Amino acid sequence: MRIISGTLRGKILTPPSGMQARPTTDFAKESLFNILKNTYDLSAVHVLDLFAGTGSISFEFASRGCPYIDTIDIHPLHHKFIKDTAQQLRLPQLHALRLNAFDFPNICTVQYDIIFADPPYDLAGVDTLPQRILEKNLLSPGGVFILEHSRQHDFSSHPRCRKHRHYGNVHFSFFK
Repeated sequence: MRIISGTLRGKILTPPSGMQARPTTDFAKESLFNILKNTYDLSAVHVLDLFAGTGSISFEFASRGCPYIDTIDIHPLHHKFIKDTAQQLRLPQLHALRLNAFDFPNICTVQYDIIFADPPYDLAGVDTLPQRILEKNLLSPGGVFILEHSRQHDFSSHPRCRKHRHYGNVHFSFFK
């Protein structure tokens, strides 16, 4: 897993064996951040990374100067890797929380400029995530919720879906 840009550009992070995460491909991650950097000042956004897995997306945000990042993952190995790596890289703005990503919207009292979710593609309930996030008012005004998913899901008819991009087998739906 490689950090693509920013202060940690080129840094290779090696998750421990046994991690059950599927990191976003470098190609898809680079394309996603090209979209985001043309829309947001990444040095001034608050980010929530749901189903954080290896933390690849969160570490990319941190490398690009994002001042506040919450990562949510319930798996103990994923949580420990993200927490330990954030400490090793001296990233105090990255907060690793071991929680259920489906339950987090019900207890969250913070608003975020960017919410990114990369659940396992075959996880039950993926289709409910946009509504769970959007109905809890977790997005700040002008914020975006980005859901990474497989081609089996189509959110184009959702009233708040603004665009869809795909890069190989990786699909992103953007909700406002």
